Amino acid sequence: MDEKVFDSAEAGVFANRELSWLQFNERVLEEAADEGNPLGERLNFLSIFQSNLDEFYMVRVGTLLDTLKKGVTDDKTGLTSAQQIRAILNRTGELLERRDAIFRDLFVALHDYGVELTRFVSLQDKARAYLEKYFLSDVLPVLSPQVIGRKQPFPFLKNKATYAVAKLTSRKDGEVSLGVVPCGDGGLRRLVPLPGEGLRFVLMEDLIRHFLPKVFERYRVEGTVLIRLVRNADIDVDEPGTDADFQSAEDYRKSMEKLVRSRTRREPVRLDFSGRLDDDIRSVLRRYLGLSKRHMFQSSIPLDLSFVGFLRDVLRDKTELFYPRRVPQPSPQVDVHKPIIPQIRDHDILLSYPYESIRPFQHLLNEAGQDPQVVSVKMTLYRVAHNSKIVEALCDAAENGKEVTVLVELRARFDEENNIGWSRVLEQAGCRVIYGLDRMKVHSKLLLITRRTEEGIEYITQVGTGNYNEDTVRLYTDYALMTASPAIGAEAARVFNCLSMGEVIEDTHHLLVAPACLRTRIFEMIDGQIAEARAGREAYLGFKLNGLTDKGLIEKLVEASQAGVRIDLLVRGICCLVSGIPGVTDNISVYSIVGRFLEHARVYIIGAGERRRVYISSADFMTRNTQRRVEVAAPVYDPAIRRRITDMFFTQLSDTVKLRRQTPDGVYLHVEPEGEPLNSQELFYAQSYESAQRPAPTPEPAPAPEPALEPEPTPTPAPPKPPAKLTIQLPKPRKKAVRSLLARVMGRKK
Repeated sequence: MDEKVFDSAEAGVFANRELSWLQFNERVLEEAADEGNPLGERLNFLSIFQSNLDEFYMVRVGTLLDTLKKGVTDDKTGLTSAQQIRAILNRTGELLERRDAIFRDLFVALHDYGVELTRFVSLQDKARAYLEKYFLSDVLPVLSPQVIGRKQPFPFLKNKATYAVAKLTSRKDGEVSLGVVPCGDGGLRRLVPLPGEGLRFVLMEDLIRHFLPKVFERYRVEGTVLIRLVRNADIDVDEPGTDADFQSAEDYRKSMEKLVRSRTRREPVRLDFSGRLDDDIRSVLRRYLGLSKRHMFQSSIPLDLSFVGFLRDVLRDKTELFYPRRVPQPSPQVDVHKPIIPQIRDHDILLSYPYESIRPFQHLLNEAGQDPQVVSVKMTLYRVAHNSKIVEALCDAAENGKEVTVLVELRARFDEENNIGWSRVLEQAGCRVIYGLDRMKVHSKLLLITRRTEEGIEYITQVGTGNYNEDTVRLYTDYALMTASPAIGAEAARVFNCLSMGEVIEDTHHLLVAPACLRTRIFEMIDGQIAEARAGREAYLGFKLNGLTDKGLIEKLVEASQAGVRIDLLVRGICCLVSGIPGVTDNISVYSIVGRFLEHARVYIIGAGERRRVYISSADFMTRNTQRRVEVAAPVYDPAIRRRITDMFFTQLSDTVKLRRQTPDGVYLHVEPEGEPLNSQELFYAQSYESAQRPAPTPEPAPAPEPALEPEPTPTPAPPKPPAKLTIQLPKPRKKAVRSLLARVMGRKK
């Protein structure tokens, strides 16, 4: 078969990146509508949908607007920036209508729990009198109204802030002007409680809007509306300058701080409004904001759903409104009563978040800071917690005399300020702080501890799929591999040496390191499976990713599909490949899981049977990851850990509660359950509780890896391809045990 037997665009293989992202956010919205989720969690999904959409407009739509005049087209679908924006705006309108309907349904259901979000116009006289008194005494004195006229400039509207806008007519001369009042200034609480029983509230912006005549007493208020603006936040943090532009690290930090501040004042990309937008008000807003009518969306619900978090806190005592409480469990591979470093020297350890606790990793850092044989600690930081115990441990290590080198990526979008602050803290503690490469972010999750022993230099390496963040580790599913492998440690040392010199590593044998030696190695592995399939042997590829946009990788996967390689793609978010197209992608299955926890781990499974290879990685198959960032994927050499990761992967493909499967027309549909439903995330948590009660098993010895693409043979059998309805393939006694365990942990009766 020829290498290129199809025209990828004509075959309909590619989906547009932006529209695929909107499909992902639609899946989040579907979770808000899913009556199988507790009511409080459905509220949370609704809030996540809005915050996702805001960020999408701030970044992706902002980018498209920036490229309107440059003639840029999508390299996969050929759509121009203008065509993509038009499609996005159309789809946004449809999604917002659905969001509003779901919001109304949720608050009708909340009435049964005494929660009521009330409009001022629907209140009785007694409640109105109470609110008027409150407004005059506590709200009006802290408001900052402004009248826009011939001599008054239009005010700067903050990103994602809500404003009350009024059309005003002067009582003195009849001149028409516009009044604008910020609704979030002065420390005003967003939800104003009403006296009486139950949890009855009005929103502060609704209160301000109603009493605008008391704010603008010299005018007649002819019409009012609430507005919320979303601004372009696509600052070019990838290129704040070249290394030659900065005389010191402090110069670089100050440049980044200045660049981040500029984000708050960029051009508007979307305006949401509540109420009737008078033609006069609309024309003024369009003139000053530079927005077309298509970028303005009317809403019948509150413009900002961030108050949902407060309501969830208020309702916490009603446990039936929320998921059952889950606590990360101790890893069965770790003896918590013994030091962690000797355990890692004895056997590789895999932590699976959020099901297992991050504490063994924290203990590793703390031990490294105290261990007299540790000479250096090197680590990459991309996103860390605001109260980071991990940074604290690095500072302690430096203060204990260890050589501590930390690469802090200042260009982690929306975390720039946090990282700038931590970089200063680390420097003050005596750490050597370096930054990402010129025009290239360092997104890898890599820790290297170097020890000097009687036998010589020894490495302890940790490679992860997720950030070193104690907050998100309870919400995101990720893997962290800790190993004493000399080969992996030596290559990690080379990675850090290159980063310290502002270079990228050009060749590796074990680790896959972008940008120079990850994508090419993935191509080689896929070619290897193509050769297996053409030779009539079983060939398999399985990838668990957050996103798939790399055109070259997509075309290589299509080639593998046409050669007969079976491919499973578990992609949480953007997927620019359309599966199931006859003769083209019919050997490819695309799945997505949106559930209680954010699926964040990246896993590469190459091959079937004894020659199967497994990697965990920080890299998605997106062009930015494979070609414009420093990313690290690590091979899993321990047979038991390799089996565990593949078992979890195939279990997720057997999920019948949260799994969706992509159809050949690009739509994602829930998998129809056969028999008792299986929620893979709940199953994994149940298993972690069960494992925590059992003594740690004796680890299998892992043979020393060889510097070749193929790892050592393992007896791991190839799991069968999930059947059409994706029922988990477990023996009946095991199924019964799993169901019983799930029932106990979730607090349900058998």
